[in-house]
Amino acid sequence: QVRLMESGGGLVQAGGSLRLSCAASKIIFSTKTVAWYRQAPGKQRELVAHINSDGTTEYADSVKGRFTISRDNAEAMSYLEMNSVKPEDTGVYYCWIARLWGQGTQVTVSS
Repeated sequence: QVRLMESGGGLVQAGGSLRLSCAASKIIFSTKTVAWYRQAPGKQRELVAHINSDGTTEYADSVKGRFTISRDNAEAMSYLEMNSVKPEDTGVYYCWIARLWGQGTQVTVSS
């Protein structure tokens, strides 16, 4: 059974940084696109960033220049480096691979 596990969330002050991790098991990780989504309270889940198998990336306009998505195929891991965070970055962050979701990790940015 394929499993995705996010970690690294927590409480951070505005302007600070946080690094989220996504560990994937039992999947041919290197061939898959990896995406990070987030869901703020009372809002729909939205795409934050994704990274293709060839390493190309795309970001939501709201996080461009502040967040960086990366992947380590050897370890079947993906990372979301969050810098200069804002209160509006608060939400549950989810990893998505091969149409599968992790359980999410909470990020709370205080002003």
